[in-house]
Amino acid sequence: MADILLTTINARFRHTAFGLRCLLANLDELAQRAEILEFDLEKTPAEMAEAILAHQPRIVGLGVYVWNADLSRRLVQVLKSLHPELIIVVGGPEVSHDIAGQIITSLANHVIVGEGELLLRTLCRRLLAGEQAIEKICAAPPPDPDQLLPAYALYSERDIQQRVIYVEASRGCPFKCAFCLSALEQGVRHFALEPFLAAMENLWQRGVRHFKFVDRTFNLKITTAQAILDFFHARLTPDLFLHFEVIPDRFPEPLRASVARFPAGTIQFEIGLQSFSAEVLARIDRPQEMTRAVENLSWLRNHTGVHLHTDLIIGLPGEDMTGFAAGFDRLIGLDPHEIQVGILKRLRGAPIQHQIEPFRMVFDPEPPYELLCNDRIDFMTMRRLRRFARYWDLIGNSGRFAKTRPGLLGEQSPFAQFMALSDWLFATTGQTHRIALPRLYDLVQTGLVQALGCDPGLAAEMIHADRSRSHTGQGPERQARHSGFA
Repeated sequence: MADILLTTINARFRHTAFGLRCLLANLDELAQRAEILEFDLEKTPAEMAEAILAHQPRIVGLGVYVWNADLSRRLVQVLKSLHPELIIVVGGPEVSHDIAGQIITSLANHVIVGEGELLLRTLCRRLLAGEQAIEKICAAPPPDPDQLLPAYALYSERDIQQRVIYVEASRGCPFKCAFCLSALEQGVRHFALEPFLAAMENLWQRGVRHFKFVDRTFNLKITTAQAILDFFHARLTPDLFLHFEVIPDRFPEPLRASVARFPAGTIQFEIGLQSFSAEVLARIDRPQEMTRAVENLSWLRNHTGVHLHTDLIIGLPGEDMTGFAAGFDRLIGLDPHEIQVGILKRLRGAPIQHQIEPFRMVFDPEPPYELLCNDRIDFMTMRRLRRFARYWDLIGNSGRFAKTRPGLLGEQSPFAQFMALSDWLFATTGQTHRIALPRLYDLVQTGLVQALGCDPGLAAEMIHADRSRSHTGQGPERQARHSGFA
């Protein structure tokens, strides 16, 4: 039983709700009266409601994100239908903007806007004391990191053994990218380094070897980044894995030296290039020195063992399919390990909303709010591009087609080549999901011949080599080992 139940719906079991642990760690004396209960997208609202009500809580705190928005709404509807007196507090980016127009916020008793650690503690104290006339919408100013207690001790042994362990050395982002909610934040706040490293030491002693940093710009403060890398290098083991999101044009020589010391497969950098067009980047308010970014990417690929996960976005204002294709081809030439092709989304509150009318953007009204068309890319073309992104993830990013990759991309335009395969795959199967791996190998082999004009013997030879790698365990080791981090 718990007076306060903190819950959310993770995208999958492997993920942990770091935010809930931060809330619980800062409840002060109320922490003894609170529990965490996590779900994933496989659960139904009725199943989740049953588990929640079994704890007989007085207050339910629910974290709402773009991936769980619909299920969260349905869950709150079920809970309020069964127990109208239950106090429900919702928070998270999905309910921090456009509050008045959402069913979930109309049903909830209270909405916390912003980072809620300190505000939730105050709100729960008032609610449990029986105070009346408490405001419904509670805005939380960004807390000073020095005011917050760390949440790392709340990772259970099960979390450490089976799930992703998230950590943060800073909060906020210095950039104002139009498509990102971080554009609404004011600067970057760093946690004190020594206490942070002490917490990492404790996690290390408990057996954690995979650390996912959720900092938006890990290499913004070079001295801190180096100190963290030095800490982990001193504890280097064959199973160590570190994930960081980094700024591509900020790798001075001292940081390069720190990164280059790590063996292959130890570090993954997530690098959000988004576009190679200076005009498009300026339009979305993303300053980026592209010449330096390209130089750094090339250096990282050729002189380190870092796994490079790069991002491009389809549908940015002013960029048509030809422009995106040019950027994709240029990035292929830099040979990162993964290229995540995303579709522009209109997240609630993000500044991209101000460009909807000028660029005639139409977004899906349901989560995840993906772009359906704009003034440069019509709906049918966007559907083709969305399939391209899905097939690229299945084939290009999976690591299972390493020997086949040259035939898939050709020598002129990798984008045009893979788009031809993508169109053929959909015309042949009508599917973008639930394609078994043996069938996918067969389809790619046939597509190489029929869609790309590859010699049948060469196509068979390449696919046979990739099948053999898979059967002998020499396939996509990194993806299998670290799935869920990207």
